[in-house]
Amino acid sequence: MNKQNKLNLFDLTMIVIGLVIGLGIFRTSKDAAEAALTPSVFFAAWIFGGLIAFCGALTYAEIGSRYPITGGYYKIFSYAYHPSIAFAINCIILISNAASLSGVALIGSEYISQIVFASEPSSFVKSLIAMSAIVAFYGVNMMGLRISSRVLNILMLIKVGMLVIIISALFFPQLYHPATHNDTIHNASLWAIVLSFGIALKATSFTYGGYQQTINFGEEIENPKKNIPRGVFIGILIIIALYLCVSYSYYKIIGFEELKDAKGIASIVAEKMFGQTGRNVASILLFIAVLAYVNVILLSNPRVMYAMSEDGILPRAFKKKDEKKDVLTVSLTVFAIVCVVVLFFADTFDKILSFSIFLDSIGMATSAATIFVLRKKTKHLNNTGIYSMKFYPLLPIVFVITYIFVGTIIAITFPQYAIIGFCVFIVFLILYFIIKKISSGKIEQK
Repeated sequence: MNKQNKLNLFDLTMIVIGLVIGLGIFRTSKDAAEAALTPSVFFAAWIFGGLIAFCGALTYAEIGSRYPITGGYYKIFSYAYHPSIAFAINCIILISNAASLSGVALIGSEYISQIVFASEPSSFVKSLIAMSAIVAFYGVNMMGLRISSRVLNILMLIKVGMLVIIISALFFPQLYHPATHNDTIHNASLWAIVLSFGIALKATSFTYGGYQQTINFGEEIENPKKNIPRGVFIGILIIIALYLCVSYSYYKIIGFEELKDAKGIASIVAEKMFGQTGRNVASILLFIAVLAYVNVILLSNPRVMYAMSEDGILPRAFKKKDEKKDVLTVSLTVFAIVCVVVLFFADTFDKILSFSIFLDSIGMATSAATIFVLRKKTKHLNNTGIYSMKFYPLLPIVFVITYIFVGTIIAITFPQYAIIGFCVFIVFLILYFIIKKISSGKIEQK
């Protein structure tokens, strides 16, 4: 790539911030507070989650530098482990993405429900609203319509605007909740504190997700040895500061104990500042942001399935395309069905969060661990100008151990999702060998 076209420090910093800041912060502070025994545990989960994101972003950046190849995780898993592992984990990541989409759709349904219904609707009704959003945009995509960059810019403006409003509430002490919050833990065992922290970390991990996409930028960055660690550090530092400010605003405006049971936390802050009209406008804007996100994810993930089909690791049907409308009909349909199925069986955000992060824990731990294999297989690249992180192997080890810890906490608190996750992994592993056997049989017949 021409040096003139490479990403500089500012570009990378903005990319990291754009990849990470999503819609989770408008919901997951509630989940983290609900899990935390005290405010200290609550804020510690946010700080630690950011530090782990820093470790992960640097790890993925080096992976991308050492093995810069189109095809993403599948090619890297195949190179570091085995194609069967690559297939199974790639499918796990796709299902995790579908679960994340379902979770965000539920966030949107929670906000719009405050306007549509006079009283709090049931989880089933919220799930139906989320399903409706997914089905509606599935239909939009099947007609061949595409989201424009302007809509994506509107999505970013809504997110940034809401973050500014929430943080600015801190400058109005008269809005603060009158209750004082006791930060002392009484009669709690060490295990209870660890469990509380682990469950809170599950929520913050969901909110910090996205940094793993730094795997795609290793070769495209100007002076990677300096700019990657600096860009990631500055980007993650800004994100931690923003998330802490937003969470502190929720804490001060809504109250710690009240935050645990609050619905539509961003709109509550907006109501405190601008009254009922402010709450309604905030709810509508966040629902619009969710719809835009749903459409983006429905556009991108079927293309991953299409690429896997082109490589022969998914059936040929996933390559089926309506040329006139430029729509991947089978891949889009299957992905949308998975999203709806997740909502059907896990009808609350907490359930989807647990399922999504458990699958993420498998994907994150195994993908980050490829750095240990790549370091051995690509020794010849050392001192050739590629990015190599400092404090290796400490950073990837901390990252992998943390996701194993989060996965273990979920397995203890929600064992059914851990069992489902492992079963799905084994099924895909077996399916790989079945597909390969069928494919080799067809080749022999020819």
